[in-house]
Amino acid sequence: MSRTERLLQLMQILRRHRFPVSGAALSQELGISLRSLYRDIATLQGQGAKIAGEAGIGYVLQPGFTLPPLMFSEEEIAAIALGSRWVAEQADHKLAMAARDALAKIAAVLPAEARLELEGSGLLIGPGNSNASNGNSASDEQLRQIRQAIRKQNKLVLEYQDETGAASLRTIWPCALGFFDKLRVIVAWCELRKDFRHFRTDRIQSLEVTDATYPGSRQALLKEWRVQQGIRAEA
Repeated sequence: MSRTERLLQLMQILRRHRFPVSGAALSQELGISLRSLYRDIATLQGQGAKIAGEAGIGYVLQPGFTLPPLMFSEEEIAAIALGSRWVAEQADHKLAMAARDALAKIAAVLPAEARLELEGSGLLIGPGNSNASNGNSASDEQLRQIRQAIRKQNKLVLEYQDETGAASLRTIWPCALGFFDKLRVIVAWCELRKDFRHFRTDRIQSLEVTDATYPGSRQALLKEWRVQQGIRAEA
């Protein structure tokens, strides 16, 4: 691996971490000595990369420094193509169009060889089940409203029917929307149950986005849910 490739890889590793990562961990992943790592960090800082931290504490990449898309590796291109195609097939219309547009923008700035790799990827998404009983009967408009409520931290009022057919009125604080192969599930704090609950979108009889916002932040709520579920947060 050339030093240029190593510097790019170091930037990518730092991008994956939202919190400081030790020099020892970075050097181990790159397969270089700590001394070489410190030189690489200094080189990137000299080129304008906003890397905070120091030896013995850890390093974190601050916002404001980006790499051009043409630096994507073959595996990264395959991941982008597969992920975008999944969203285009499985999400609501607006999100599907956004995925297609994003893929087109990325393709437009890639060099010819990488663009061919992106457009000719052999990783395909199979057709979804269109039956209403598959847990995906929510309308495009409902999914759009749910996503908007999550983004703006608005409370939702649902008329919800559980697996036994019993109906209830729920006021929830939505923090995530899970897209499964045959299910769409809202992760939310339920004011009625005073706890986190998961709501299948196909069981929603009616939905209202309120003007009220829930206390705290969506990120904090999602972190609390992850802890409760025993899900390890991304580094």
